[in-house]
Amino acid sequence: MTHDTNHASPVVHGLTLGVLMLDTRFVRFPGEIGNAATWSVPLQFKIVRGATPARVIEDQGRGLLDPFVDAAQELIALGVRGITTSCGFLALFQRELSARLPVPVATSSLLQVPTVERMLPAGKRVGILTINQGALTAAHLAAVGVDSTTPVLGMPEDSLFRRVFTDRAQPGEADFAILEREMVAAARELAARHPDVGAIVFECTNMPPFAAAVRRATGLPVFDVVGMLRWFIDAIRLQSA
Repeated sequence: MTHDTNHASPVVHGLTLGVLMLDTRFVRFPGEIGNAATWSVPLQFKIVRGATPARVIEDQGRGLLDPFVDAAQELIALGVRGITTSCGFLALFQRELSARLPVPVATSSLLQVPTVERMLPAGKRVGILTINQGALTAAHLAAVGVDSTTPVLGMPEDSLFRRVFTDRAQPGEADFAILEREMVAAARELAARHPDVGAIVFECTNMPPFAAAVRRATGLPVFDVVGMLRWFIDAIRLQSA
């Protein structure tokens, strides 16, 4: 069942974007998609129960498409004018969600890669920083039109970043300074391995709070989900007369 937003009156007026949240317990710093202080306009959040980081990332979202569709439909009925998610790996569902929902859908920061690549000088290409390189497959990239030869680097398996943002860290272990150092080190490694990288796109929605440090350290433009969604929100927002 879908909801006709052209005829049905929304329950809540003035909403913009609906955010489908993974079922997580980890800290979400200011500047991140799941921290309400990041946003200057009203967003509506909904947890998709059972959509843990392990199921979405390592198990490639198996069995979760319908729960995401159902949760999105609830947000649309409430009054949101677009849908996004709190995990870049949900790029895998971009086509299916767009086909089944009556509002624009932006599942993943990876949607930006083809556009950013076209902005770059000749001989330069995009590099992707992801939480888990091994889990980010060619199918994820193809679902959002990303060339399979795009350089990708993941956070180290033993990193605090991987532990924190997959709910494997101990309470109180999310040290911002350590996470920032790990992000900077990964970005420098990506640039060193691929000297033709002219911009970095963060796959992971937990990475935006560290974007400024990565820009300073690498001198490269950095694109993340929060910047993408601010643009998306401007496009779908109804301005008062």
